[in-house]
Amino acid sequence: MLIAVACDHAGFPLKDEVIAALEEAGCSVLDLGTYDQEPVDYPDYAEKAGRAILNGQAERAVVICGSGVGACIAANKIKGIYACSITDVYSARQGVEHDNMNLLCLGARVIGAEIARELVKAFVSASFSTEERHRRRVGKILKLEANGKKE
Repeated sequence: MLIAVACDHAGFPLKDEVIAALEEAGCSVLDLGTYDQEPVDYPDYAEKAGRAILNGQAERAVVICGSGVGACIAANKIKGIYACSITDVYSARQGVEHDNMNLLCLGARVIGAEIARELVKAFVSASFSTEERHRRRVGKILKLEANGKKE
């Protein structure tokens, strides 16, 4: 599985750990930056990761910022991206299995390296469920996305 990884300056200290965990899980990694701790804007990196999924460069993505919240908000503005800020292994797995999450947001100032490693491994090892109830619920989300445009 090819996973895009992007971060802002606050997420940069955790990026190498995330990439290492992904590689240990058998994934290939597309590193979209940032490449140092010079201040940058997290929406730019959330967009890079989301666009990588939509244009087929990656199957899923991980974006790291300070809290995980800003990257999550930004990524969810992209139609077709389903991002969550996650701090526990259950939700990292269940978000994919039940909700078809395709972008994991992590907060480098909120979680440590070992938790981040476990979260990304749970995220990439999960698959969307074929159960009717999950397909139905995700269908309703897609309908909201299509019809819930702000004016």
